[in-house]
Amino acid sequence: MDYFERGPVDIFLLRFPGSHFRREIAVALRDLASSGLVRVIDVLFVFKTPDGSVGSIGLDGLRPEVDPHFADLEGQLGGGLLDAEDVDEVAPTLEHDSSVAVVVVENRWVIPFITAVRGAGGDVVHRARLSPLLSPLPGASVAGQTGGR
Repeated sequence: MDYFERGPVDIFLLRFPGSHFRREIAVALRDLASSGLVRVIDVLFVFKTPDGSVGSIGLDGLRPEVDPHFADLEGQLGGGLLDAEDVDEVAPTLEHDSSVAVVVVENRWVIPFITAVRGAGGDVVHRARLSPLLSPLPGASVAGQTGGR
């Protein structure tokens, strides 16, 4: 299989106070997916209660609450990639009465672009990702910086 038949995958850890997956998060994710920019591969919601107990809800557990916001994506949601090991990895980073949504998305927007590059005789030789928080100032060199940040 050609690498760019699928787009690169990003994993986002979205931290916020409390333990509620709010509607606007589901709506924004739905809008990205329905536009074709991304494909939602999986979502895992990990929370720590005020008394320090840890819990999690996977995509299947979120569906009863979130489904109305994802109705137009029927059959496009994945699930099953994130599991208990991921909960164990995320839980120690949580403060009491806080939560993290782990969102895995495939970047579909890149597929036609890379197809065009290859059609023009080019090829991808490297891919890097910079976090907006770690991006250099305008005009600064990015040589030697790599993805994964």
